[in-house]
Amino acid sequence: MSTLDHKIDFAVILSVTKANPNGDPLNGNRPRQNYDGRGEISDVAIKRKIRNRLQDMGEPIFVQSNDKNTDGYKSLRERAEANSDLQKILKSKNSSSEEFAQIACKEWIDVRSFGQVFAFKSSGSGSGVSVGVRGPVSIHTATSIDPIDIVSTQITKSVNSEPGKEKGSDTMGMKHRVDFGVYVFYGSINTQLAEKTGFTNEDAEKIKQALVTLFENDASSARPEGSMEVHKVYWWEHNSKLGQYSSAKVHRSLEINHKVEEPKSIDDYEIKLHELDGLKVEVIDGL
Repeated sequence: MSTLDHKIDFAVILSVTKANPNGDPLNGNRPRQNYDGRGEISDVAIKRKIRNRLQDMGEPIFVQSNDKNTDGYKSLRERAEANSDLQKILKSKNSSSEEFAQIACKEWIDVRSFGQVFAFKSSGSGSGVSVGVRGPVSIHTATSIDPIDIVSTQITKSVNSEPGKEKGSDTMGMKHRVDFGVYVFYGSINTQLAEKTGFTNEDAEKIKQALVTLFENDASSARPEGSMEVHKVYWWEHNSKLGQYSSAKVHRSLEINHKVEEPKSIDDYEIKLHELDGLKVEVIDGL
């Protein structure tokens, strides 16, 4: 496998229909919004979904969510110590942070893609480890093209959680959703950082496939099956390590505007791609 030798930029257009794409825990789990009223999906949430898709594809993942845990380890330290080479470094009095990072990047695709902070205290005779890995794959926050309308619904629970009560007492709660919105997010893959983490051309292809299938196997009460959909993935591959154009200019080449006053579907939007001389782009439809 060869280390990535050319810069990559990408963009993803997705839609939300009667779902909460990313709740804000500091705002009653309402869908995230910026000050302009546009919806947002944090880069952390997007990376979580990419990790889940890579894990579904059989790739080893270091930062596993509890509901997607496949190896039984309950903490990042346990997962790290399961690797014999990393365990030796953690138990060593003169641990090498650089060697620890190299082994971790080789072992887990999400570490060599997004980076990771390893901060493990010493145990026994070991000196512990504290090292940060910068990953080559950077992702922006997804933002809706237009301001979103948030619908809030009051819900009740009419069953007893504990025995002993004569009848179920209604417990009030709230659910929030976005009736419809089209979001877009951008990202890039840096070759200099790819060289440091060992990120390969094959890894880039796996990231691309994860973006195309981003919401597969991702259904929940807040995001019912089919409520989140990837419509287009734009994948620009430059012909050099630094690239012919800046990422900002590449991302601006994608233009999305609504064709009607109140868009209700993806067909109500006009998507234009302004080609840049000498830069090839692959346009992939969502599944």
